[in-house]
Amino acid sequence: LGRFHGFRGEGIPLAEFQKIVDSLHPVKNSASDKSKETGGGPEVKLHPKIFNMIDCWISDSESPVVTEINLDAVDKNGNEFNDDDLKVDGEWTRCPTPESKDGFMRYRVLESKGSHYKVEYQGNGGGSLTTSSIIEFDIQKRNIQRDGKPATIRVLRVSSYSEKK
Repeated sequence: LGRFHGFRGEGIPLAEFQKIVDSLHPVKNSASDKSKETGGGPEVKLHPKIFNMIDCWISDSESPVVTEINLDAVDKNGNEFNDDDLKVDGEWTRCPTPESKDGFMRYRVLESKGSHYKVEYQGNGGGSLTTSSIIEFDIQKRNIQRDGKPATIRVLRVSSYSEKK
């Protein structure tokens, strides 16, 4: 600390010194440098609305509705996938629903290994019912044609879905 901040930590209690150390930001902060405790894969940062697209409506019965999502498009489509309202709440990443300020969409990573993830997704439209599902997926590269030219995109591919009761 002293070399970089001119602070030596002398004459203060250890607990106070620990608070100062904990408040400092790391010099290097890359999501690819972090590993999830459950399996060593890079930390996944996705918008909860992605998982909302996979779940069917409450009045419908068949999920998953969407089984592959273009993550490059999600990253570029900031109007639909607005990061401003995203919040990390403990182990959950959440955002409000567009229909109600009281509703939410949220997910948490249960397992990760390499590019394979297992998440719990919950949705609440603003009332007393919260739906929950377990979704497993892989993040992969895929070759497509865009405007007649070859392009490689990152996709989320659903490999397993179950409604949590």
